[in-house]
Amino acid sequence: MILEIAVGALAAGFLVLVAFLVPTLLQIRKTVAESERLLARLNSELPPLLNEMRGMTENVNALAGQARDGVEHAAVLLHAVGELGETVQEVHETVRGKSGKLLVNLASVVAGVRAASAVVKERIHTEKGDSNGG
Repeated sequence: MILEIAVGALAAGFLVLVAFLVPTLLQIRKTVAESERLLARLNSELPPLLNEMRGMTENVNALAGQARDGVEHAAVLLHAVGELGETVQEVHETVRGKSGKLLVNLASVVAGVRAASAVVKERIHTEKGDSNGG
C-alpha cells in the first residue's frame, strides 16, 4: 500500500510538473517562432537600411568637406577684409596728419597775407602822409 501511495504521489508530482512545464514550453515555442519571424524581417530590412546609412554617411562627409572649403574661403576673405581695414586706417591716419599740416600751413599763409597787407597799408598810409604833408 505504501508503494501505491508513493507511486500515486510520484504520479501526482509528475502531473503537477507537466502542468507547469506544458504552458512554459508552449510560451517558449511561441517566443522562438516570434524570434524566427523577427530574424527573417531583420534579414530582409537590414541590408537596405545599412545601404541607406552608408549613403547618408557619404553625403555627410561630402557636406563636411564642402563646409571645410567654405570656411577656408571665408577665412581668406576675412583676412583680405582685415588687410583692407588696416590700409583704410593707415590712409585715414595719413589724411588726418596731412590735413593737420595743411591747416597749419593755411593758417601760416593767412597770417603772412595779413601781415603783408598790414605792412602794405602802413607804407601806403606813410607815403600818402609824406606827399600830402610836404
